[in-house]
Amino acid sequence: MNSTEPRKLEISYFPMIEYGHAWDLQKESVRAIDAGERPEQLIFLQHPPTYTIGSQNHPEHLLMSAEQLREQGISVFEIDRGGDITYHGPGQLVGYPLLRIGEQGRVDLHGYLRSLEQVIIDYLATFGIEGGRKPEYTGVWVGDVKICAIGVKFNRSRAGKGFITSHGFALNIREGIGAEGFRGIIPCGISQYGVTSLEECVGRRFEVEEVAAALIPHFLNIFPYGTIESDWAGAGAFK
Repeated sequence: MNSTEPRKLEISYFPMIEYGHAWDLQKESVRAIDAGERPEQLIFLQHPPTYTIGSQNHPEHLLMSAEQLREQGISVFEIDRGGDITYHGPGQLVGYPLLRIGEQGRVDLHGYLRSLEQVIIDYLATFGIEGGRKPEYTGVWVGDVKICAIGVKFNRSRAGKGFITSHGFALNIREGIGAEGFRGIIPCGISQYGVTSLEECVGRRFEVEEVAAALIPHFLNIFPYGTIESDWAGAGAFK
């Protein structure tokens, strides 16, 4: 990519997409972005009930048997992002930023994680919610309960310097999602703290697509782009 050209970001939203398909989509998009065949992307979506186990690889943090998983229709994937086990499911907004970082030789991988956290913290602040960090953990917290998990992969560029990011964040929207999905695991390997959701913090109903659209200005404030491309109505105001 010519560093003098305005950066383009393609934004999309999928109401529901099976985890394995979304993972394949990410890998193909990373390849295409690296090859200069498509712009960087921000993909919003929901997944059907799924547990993903990251590179820390602690299968003992999955508390359900294979039979219980089948009965409840929950899929399990061992994947290539950082972190431990987490849950994805309806009522949770997942964001996959597929971005170029470090092209100029300055790569701050931890800084990227903090930037993703800041997007969520800034959004929560619009409702008067004080989102914060815990120094020993990645993600966004409201007091001692986690509202947003973050786990990423840095894919080294084959065509140039730096990396293309994949995976991303999972923001709990629906009230009760903690009891529904997280009770079958030790989320991120953290047993001493629980999880919460946007609806529980704010006290009203949210549509997941509504939250996705509302996150865009906060994302663009942290990750500025010159041009936005999207066929999704939720991104229309930013094109």
